[in-house]
Amino acid sequence: KHPSVLPDGTQKPRFVNLDMEEYRDLLMTVKAFCSVLDEPEFHQLSAGIVLQAYLPDSHEIQKELTEWAKRRVQEGGAPIKIRIVKGANLAMEQFEASLKGWAQAPYNNKIEVDANYKRMVMYGCLPENARCVHLGIASHNLFDIAFAMLLRLEHQVESYTVFEMLEGMADHIRRVVQKLTGDILLYCPIATAAEFQHAIAYLIRRLDENTGAENFLRHVFGLKPGSESWDGQTAIFQQSCDEAASASLGPRRTQNRLLAPPAPELDAPFDNEPDTDFSLPHNRKWGLDLIEHWKHHRPQPVPLVIRGEEVYANEEGEGFDPSHPVKPLYKYAKATKEHIEKAIGAAKEYEHSWSSTSVAHRSKLLAHAAQKLRERRGELIGAMMIDGGKIVTEADAEVSEAIDFAEYYRRQIEKVTSMKDIQWRPKGTVLVTPPWNFPCAIPAGGILAALAAGNCVLFKPASDTVLVGWHLAKALWDAGIPKEALQFVPCSGGEVGSNLITDPRVNCVILTGGTETAKKFLQMRPDLDLAAEAGGKNSMIITALSDRDLAVKDLLQSAFGHAGQKCSAASLAILEAEVYDDPHFLKHLKEAAASLKVGPAWNPTTKINPLIHAPTGVLKRGLTTLEKGEEWLLEPKQDPKNPCLWSPGIKLGVQAGSFTHMTELFGPVLGLMRANNLEHAIELANAVPYGLTSGLQSLDEREKTFWIENIEAGNCYINRTITGAIVRRQPFGGCKASSFGNGSKAGGPNYI
Repeated sequence: KHPSVLPDGTQKPRFVNLDMEEYRDLLMTVKAFCSVLDEPEFHQLSAGIVLQAYLPDSHEIQKELTEWAKRRVQEGGAPIKIRIVKGANLAMEQFEASLKGWAQAPYNNKIEVDANYKRMVMYGCLPENARCVHLGIASHNLFDIAFAMLLRLEHQVESYTVFEMLEGMADHIRRVVQKLTGDILLYCPIATAAEFQHAIAYLIRRLDENTGAENFLRHVFGLKPGSESWDGQTAIFQQSCDEAASASLGPRRTQNRLLAPPAPELDAPFDNEPDTDFSLPHNRKWGLDLIEHWKHHRPQPVPLVIRGEEVYANEEGEGFDPSHPVKPLYKYAKATKEHIEKAIGAAKEYEHSWSSTSVAHRSKLLAHAAQKLRERRGELIGAMMIDGGKIVTEADAEVSEAIDFAEYYRRQIEKVTSMKDIQWRPKGTVLVTPPWNFPCAIPAGGILAALAAGNCVLFKPASDTVLVGWHLAKALWDAGIPKEALQFVPCSGGEVGSNLITDPRVNCVILTGGTETAKKFLQMRPDLDLAAEAGGKNSMIITALSDRDLAVKDLLQSAFGHAGQKCSAASLAILEAEVYDDPHFLKHLKEAAASLKVGPAWNPTTKINPLIHAPTGVLKRGLTTLEKGEEWLLEPKQDPKNPCLWSPGIKLGVQAGSFTHMTELFGPVLGLMRANNLEHAIELANAVPYGLTSGLQSLDEREKTFWIENIEAGNCYINRTITGAIVRRQPFGGCKASSFGNGSKAGGPNYI
């Protein structure tokens, strides 16, 4: 609140300018800017904000800020400043849009960007606007600078406008502009030798601007009237002037979760379902309303569903909210041996009827299922939040994945059954037994694949997240899936659950769970047709040739997303010696991890949510005990009010072959290992018995190639997080002790 107050208490005038980077921060930055300056103590403070012309939203925001500034000045307040830039994060915005399935926030072509830039400069140079909103005209484009010079001269607003440039970008133009105008604001980055690595991203972005095919700076050196480059830039300038009044306005992202979701065409090509864009105001409202409703929701008892009928058993289980595990949240019926016998018998009786339905009919039902999941996105997120302790953003992505499974598998069954030279037949009755950490997407994948192939399904949800399984099953039934084809049988993992595994009438088991569980199933029934994705002890290797800022970001998301309760989570970071010995890297990693907000799943600011249970066994040891040679870089702490809530922990000095190195912990604890070089790091990564996911952070193509050829993992990621596999894009499954059965990856072409 007091940026101009120095440590000794004296005040020094200092201009505060809010820069603009990512689109998702646009509206929040503008709101924060106005909110602070609306406070009485800052009524006389003049501050600035940046608007990017490559965003179609920017001109409308410019007009809103201008009207607000006029009212402020009329009431005796100070004017503000808007710096107009074209925007320098296009590649990042394109990457995020592609990854999330969103529309690209910036314009698609440079002509529109230039047109909007001129429109904003023209509006800002109007005398009635410039008096209240001073203008920073940021550009290195000779044509745009000349255009702005003439505009401000025409409107006589020179005293309210200033040209702004970057040091080292076009110094010869800067000198001329400074001579003509008598004033210029020159931005110069400052980086000490010790901090130079943090300036690399800025430097690369500047180099990219200088060399971009459409960037003016690529043509500026040696530019002469009459040359080919001159004529080309003249044509671009003239076209952008012509379109300045007509370039599109308003946001390109229009997703609105408050509205009913549209259904895609049945014969449309597969495309991944977009996650919710929470940068949009109506989606934030939707999310906050959802949280408020489900935070106070008290579910009704959950029944079994056998032979198409709801059954309330005498024996009941209890479900708890990990964010408030003091008392039970709900109760659910637990199947007995007799219930299991009836369910298996009913499935066998219905097998022929269901398998005889046409592929086209089953495909259409899966399309209806996908649409029902879209419609119930909020309901499924809410159930995961209170039943599984998932924060909204994690749960939202899981619903998208469930929809993807429905859409992808329905297309796959049509494809494989169209192969006339191959005969296909269903297995019969399939048991789907998913984990509690992905209680919506993983069971949806197994159920929908089995149903698409003409199998009857017995759905045994994880006992910790029965409520989520119930909401998923209801959505599928309401989409038209027969209750005889999909039965819902929560039960204990003891004798009753064993009957599901050992009964020979169960033709296949789809398991996602621990490695020991998979081994136990095979011991109980050696001839079992088991498709199991099991545990993982996953590592991220960070070499000296990595982008270390990116490495920290990706490592923390991979290690502590959903509090580390993912089979794909990174519980090891293997650092090349130079990185491990770098105090700046360790300090950055520690501070970033410590900044992650720990709290209940229904707090929208939470980043580290509760564990499903208070830790016991190996996880408790990992969170509370240092092995030989280890020390805490960041020691985890348990919340005194919630035994399920732990802050993240990071261990230094993890030794080869140690408990921390070899054991899957499944919680918010990360071990750091020191490797002599990349080859040594790969040896350490491959030494674990698992082979699920692995990551590499390196900018060197040789290192990438060597790592790909030698790492032992099913899913391999370079310069990104190692969690969050996306259907079709990254089929998911491992090797070694992470996989049992035929090894076909979920979300891939062979899973059906």
